[in-house]
Amino acid sequence: MDRGASSYRRFLDGDESAFDEIMEELFRSLVFFIDRYVHDVHAAEDLAIDAFTDLIVHRHRYNFKVTLKTYLFMIGKSRALDYLKHRRVVDLTPLSETGDLQDDQRALEEMVLADERKRIVNAAIAKLPEEMRVVVHLIYFEDMTYDEAAKVMKKNRKQVDNLLYRAKKELRSILGEDREL
Repeated sequence: MDRGASSYRRFLDGDESAFDEIMEELFRSLVFFIDRYVHDVHAAEDLAIDAFTDLIVHRHRYNFKVTLKTYLFMIGKSRALDYLKHRRVVDLTPLSETGDLQDDQRALEEMVLADERKRIVNAAIAKLPEEMRVVVHLIYFEDMTYDEAAKVMKKNRKQVDNLLYRAKKELRSILGEDREL
């Protein structure tokens, strides 16, 4: 599959429904990817919408040299990093409300990570350094090729290969430790 490029070509030719197809195919995975940076689903959704808006406003920036998914993820990463750099608002929650928030958070985590195996793997991935987490996410959760992941991460293919090798080695070590506990 061309990961959205043909739909984007149709959109550029005037087929407005083609953009809906792109949104349906890529929006959730882009939000999930951005959330890995910002740790706020609502902000990640807003940033993903901004990335898609960029496709509409700047129609001819995308040059079809990389997949549309890769291009969107590059925009999403850039928006996420800008968001983190410029975020200066501090949310203050009264201590009386923290118990309810923690209960809600646990319930949400239980719904999302109901399966014990997923919980263990996600915890192990969370222990990885950021670049390793990102490369694992792009390759295994987003099914990107090494070349696509390299473009998103602004690295070359060999660096992505080395990062992934070290990430798998580290995950084996972490998962081995968790099983013994």
